[in-house]
Amino acid sequence: MNLANKITLARIILVPIIMVFLLVNIDIKPLEFGDDYSITYNQIIAAIIFIIAASTDGLDGYIARKNKIVTNLGKLLDPLADKLLVAAVLISLVQMDKLAAWMAIVIISREFAVTGLRQIALLEGSVMAASKWGKWKTAVQITMIISLLLNNFPFSFIDFPFDEIVSWIAVLITVYSGFDYFFKNKHLIPVQ
Repeated sequence: MNLANKITLARIILVPIIMVFLLVNIDIKPLEFGDDYSITYNQIIAAIIFIIAASTDGLDGYIARKNKIVTNLGKLLDPLADKLLVAAVLISLVQMDKLAAWMAIVIISREFAVTGLRQIALLEGSVMAASKWGKWKTAVQITMIISLLLNNFPFSFIDFPFDEIVSWIAVLITVYSGFDYFFKNKHLIPVQ
């Protein structure tokens, strides 16, 4: 169990903690700014923990590659940790009525589909590298989640629906990046 794998495990451990803050109703008066903006302390804490967890995504891989400590366990846990983090928060946002269920389903379905394709690639002895669209997808999804967790802060002060716009962009880039992975790796899909 090296440092990179410990960071990945920490990301997995943070998932249920984030969900507790998002889904357990603690009856404390929300933080309010003027008449138009209010946010629960739970959401603020969950957003901070999510940002910390999401920021470890690249860190564990960087440490593993730099120190030449890439392991099979790390190859398995890293994408699992990413999927768990995003899926858990998306499902929580649906429960909180902050995200349309169909958007969460599209995003989570793409993650499962590409993960399945990666598994097929591994069985064939090859590794699917992350594409630029996959990296954009991750960045936009994280931006979307943070904006939804923070109730569109600071854009709500100027009445700009950034959270809605970035949600649509996240869905579109997610779908496109999924098609891109499948198109570039269609040789892995047995058609008979």
